[in-house]
Amino acid sequence: MKKNLSSELTHCTVDFGKSGKQVGNFHIPLSVHDDAWGVIPVPVAVIANGEGPTVILEGGNHGDEYEGPIALGELIRDIDVRDVSGRLIIIPAINQPAVLAARRTSPIDDVNLNRTFPGNALGSATEQIAAFVHDVIFPLGNVFLDLHSGGSSLDIIPSAVIEPGLTPEQHAANVEAASIFGAPIAVVIDNRGDPRTATASAARYGMTSIGTEMAGSGTVSIDALALCRRGIRNVLAHVGVLPGDVATETTKPELYKLSADAHVISQDDGVLEILHPLGTEVSAGQLAARVHFLTQPSRKPVDLHYRADGILYGRRQPGRVRPGNCCLVVASPYEGKIA
Repeated sequence: MKKNLSSELTHCTVDFGKSGKQVGNFHIPLSVHDDAWGVIPVPVAVIANGEGPTVILEGGNHGDEYEGPIALGELIRDIDVRDVSGRLIIIPAINQPAVLAARRTSPIDDVNLNRTFPGNALGSATEQIAAFVHDVIFPLGNVFLDLHSGGSSLDIIPSAVIEPGLTPEQHAANVEAASIFGAPIAVVIDNRGDPRTATASAARYGMTSIGTEMAGSGTVSIDALALCRRGIRNVLAHVGVLPGDVATETTKPELYKLSADAHVISQDDGVLEILHPLGTEVSAGQLAARVHFLTQPSRKPVDLHYRADGILYGRRQPGRVRPGNCCLVVASPYEGKIA
């Protein structure tokens, strides 16, 4: 029923079963004060030729993360359909309202798309986007590549992200694809066990599912964008959708994970002083940062300490913090192996 509702309520201008290159939209209904029968036009491209796997590529899940949408737009424009063996389904700005607003969450309903899957075909605008992707597009796929960065609130070491597989075989495929991407490190991230992410949803469909974190700070990183461009081509060549000679030479990345103690959280409202640059080796209990109280000069700053051993993987970008803000993220060594 849910799958039928997504298909019936969302009009799509491309045919997922047709060969060639198509660029269009799927239209999420949006009835608002100034447009009774309007839609959200989410861009989508289908590039299909011959036999081979279907790879779904997504960018713009969060609207303030830019490297993925840029690289996917280039891929849509530049790729020659004759070089494709199989099918590419590319959604470069999946959270279209958030991308236009440069926001992590949609300005329409203030919902985080990446905590919404499998969505709801009768829900809010963001829930409807998730439902269409989950119910209509995901069943077509063999491989899912979800391109993120740290957005406006975080700066993160450019890396491939490994979605924990639901079986040993799927997990091994995820680790291998992440290593092929070509980032210096790959990190196993389960988003604290949250099953509502796009990659977790894709994994439940049996797809090989990986993501990225491409720097952040609300800007476009020159180095991270170059890595993103190469990494996409590497993965597509690895799974056989593009010719093998497209892949660039890669070295095996260092493997890390985010443990339950990875995140350093502020308990206070103040200004954050971070003590170490990204990539610093740190230890649990070590002084990590201080929260200062600028309008209370007699009050001493509050010390924050790391809770895990590893490397400093992510740092909060805005200086102002409040209780509950994630200030620092530590990636710990992962005991698993790269295929």
